[in-house]
Amino acid sequence: MAAYQLAVAGLKVLVLEAGRTYDPVRETPMFQLPRDAPLRGAGTREKPFGFYDATVDGGWDVPGEPYTNAPGTDFRWWRARMLGGRTNHWGRISLRMGEYDFKPKSRDGLGADWPLTYKDLAPYYDKTEMLVGVYGGDDDLENTPRSSPGVLMPPPAPRAVELLAKKHATPMGIPVIPAHLAIMTKWQDAKTLPQKIHPTNKLAQRVLRESMLSRQACFWATPCGNGCSIKANFQSTTVLLPPALATGNVDIVPDAMVRDITVDAKGKATGVHYIDKNTRTDRHVTARIVVLAASACETARILLNSKSPAFPNGLSNSSGLVGKYLMDTVGAGIGGQIPALENLPAHNTDGASGMHMYIPWWLYKEQLGGKLGFARGYHVEFGGGRGMPGPGMFNGLESFTGGSYGKKFKEDARRYYGTFMYFDGRGEMIPNEDSYCEIDPDVVDQWGIPVLRFHWKWSDHELKQAVHMQTTFAQIIEAMGGKVQGTVQTDGNRAIAKGGQIIHEVGTCRMGEDPKTSVLNPYCQSWDVKNLFVTDGAPFVSNADKNPTLSILAMAWRTTDYVLEQISKREI
Repeated sequence: MAAYQLAVAGLKVLVLEAGRTYDPVRETPMFQLPRDAPLRGAGTREKPFGFYDATVDGGWDVPGEPYTNAPGTDFRWWRARMLGGRTNHWGRISLRMGEYDFKPKSRDGLGADWPLTYKDLAPYYDKTEMLVGVYGGDDDLENTPRSSPGVLMPPPAPRAVELLAKKHATPMGIPVIPAHLAIMTKWQDAKTLPQKIHPTNKLAQRVLRESMLSRQACFWATPCGNGCSIKANFQSTTVLLPPALATGNVDIVPDAMVRDITVDAKGKATGVHYIDKNTRTDRHVTARIVVLAASACETARILLNSKSPAFPNGLSNSSGLVGKYLMDTVGAGIGGQIPALENLPAHNTDGASGMHMYIPWWLYKEQLGGKLGFARGYHVEFGGGRGMPGPGMFNGLESFTGGSYGKKFKEDARRYYGTFMYFDGRGEMIPNEDSYCEIDPDVVDQWGIPVLRFHWKWSDHELKQAVHMQTTFAQIIEAMGGKVQGTVQTDGNRAIAKGGQIIHEVGTCRMGEDPKTSVLNPYCQSWDVKNLFVTDGAPFVSNADKNPTLSILAMAWRTTDYVLEQISKREI
């Protein structure tokens, strides 16, 4: 987002990409079937999300690029070494943070408040949603704000399993509403949107119009996780980089592993050292402004490795907080078999590979009244039904069929196909002093760059929240007449996903009002280095139950507006 915004404003931008170049239009395996892949496309250690997952040269394990865990920690760090990074691999779930999410400490005394409010970011949410294309409803619930009129695309119609969940959850007081996903349900209005988004910038209007005309609406046939060659969903490689390049103001250098940021005698950033991964040589580029958007942990690693006489503890680290307050999303789930879905006649289940409806957090008043025993909430992602059969589809069916085989097994497979549903909670983690990353003093990667060492601890709030998730999901499944599959845990340590497993890590360079208690100012500008900015998830002060990508994009846009203002005032 930062490269796009600065380029359309007329600045010359050099993008250093740690991974290889990637062209989703040419490389996306949209139309291959599971039968065409090794192991029918099943996940492996190298491709945990399946053979066709869009992530190339990445994952929790990247050869030659290790990280370490402190004793007692089992944190997992996902990296995508490819142009566009993680935007090629995400659920496209695009939920706005609400008013409470920006001021959590003011509500319950835990964590810290953001130095901005929902009103500060709301205009950027609107513009970001129009630019990337987001579908969703217009529900306006407590701390679940709606978008401005005309911003969102219409949501797709609910499918049978989503309507069934809504039917039984609603009497329990649990809302089920249209989800918000960065997937286009119709063509973008290329005639009017560019002018709305960039009212005074002719260059931006032109390149954005051309980009919008190159995108197609989703035709509901292939998994978003494989990438999208028709550009219907949001990936920076299909939505932001093409118009940025069309300005003529952007150069991209792939396979450029950044080692550190250089500074002059006055403490001003002068450029970046990187390793050319093809030649294994050290290169240096100069810049008037340095913008880090390497992902929360990689950004912290670069800053901590950027040591100099002026910054012996790493760059922008006068507060000692670079790497601190690392957060992920709380994750727990459980599934069930629903007899009401057995032997259904063939019916249309077309739709997005993600959810059409979801459950926003609904127990704010009970929580504020101290009735739940934990702080902060979660939203619920759920699904099921007759999607594309995958590997292992009928594993474990013998517990229902009694071990049938032959003709009877085929009849049973047809009976139970599409009768299983899952419910996954995605909850807020409160930042704590025991979760952070630092430089491991003994380990370097294959490029000679010191690696990160992680420390991780869930608090009782997250552990109790995970138990509440599973208990609630079991109640919904049973209300649907279903049978819960698996054990509903009463020990949060058994229910909760590992740190990093949800791949929503944020924090490490929190923003704030005070340079003593934060790394960045309210515009994601380093307190210590005026021409250094961060536009990934590192500036997050808390990690609300809303998936972070939309907020990262909106904040990056706000930051680049500030950069341009500072340039015009000759402040940087």
